[in-house]
Amino acid sequence: MKLSQADTIARACMDAAELISQADGLLITAGAGISIDSGMPDFRGDRGFWHAYPGLGTLGMRFHEIANPRAFRDRPEVAWGFYGHRLALYRATAPHAGFGMLKELASAMPKGAFVFNSNVDGHFQKAGFDPERVAECHGSIHHMQCLAGCGQPRWPAGDFVPVVDNATCTLRSALPRCPACHGVARPNILMFNDDGWIADHADRTISRLETWLARLQRPVVLEIGAGTAIPTVRRFGESIGCPLIRVNTGESQVGLRRDIAIPLGALDGLSRIHAAFKKLAA
Repeated sequence: MKLSQADTIARACMDAAELISQADGLLITAGAGISIDSGMPDFRGDRGFWHAYPGLGTLGMRFHEIANPRAFRDRPEVAWGFYGHRLALYRATAPHAGFGMLKELASAMPKGAFVFNSNVDGHFQKAGFDPERVAECHGSIHHMQCLAGCGQPRWPAGDFVPVVDNATCTLRSALPRCPACHGVARPNILMFNDDGWIADHADRTISRLETWLARLQRPVVLEIGAGTAIPTVRRFGESIGCPLIRVNTGESQVGLRRDIAIPLGALDGLSRIHAAFKKLAA
């Protein structure tokens, strides 16, 4: 008898819990979809992007145009209006309960867990994950770098408190400046058409991740909310060569029979996997 969709999802979540229970290390890979349940805006498509940032819609600026070093050179107040708003939003927003569930799963691993994450919001660290075990492959909005590339290493953005006119997406407070050359600063984030991103910190954490992976005998990848539009996270998880659990509302398909597809949002999927894992452990 053919299973209903609900039964298929329930079976997939139990299979995922069983895989995790047998692992000696958990690699958590995450994309933008993990943050939506925390209340973060979804930038898919121009319409959705301009709904979140109507000032950029008025200017006709698309995401790939504002998330670009050129925007900081040509329109720094607008570029920092966008990133300043995001910085304030990420500071004010609490990670959803799924992050705590991931921490519980990680704590059950004999060799712990590591995160490979394309988000720049810092929510894994905010949720209590060890910063030394969070590889941010696209950088972090909570750090800055010199736009001119004067040689100054990246620095924390903690002293920057942006004041943004949301209607026009324009920074009203002073532009952040490089402490070395006093030129305009930019976020330490990998942007579109970006050959100036300082990747030192990301490279170091990815190197630590690779060392950790080499010590595992039974790794499992748990991928949450990573799409195909920017496939960095999906490709990295698939490259490990171990069983993969993919939690994704619209792009949950998997290529190998051993892998598990869970067509749910991040919080819903993690809640069900976590409940199944606790049931197995009881």
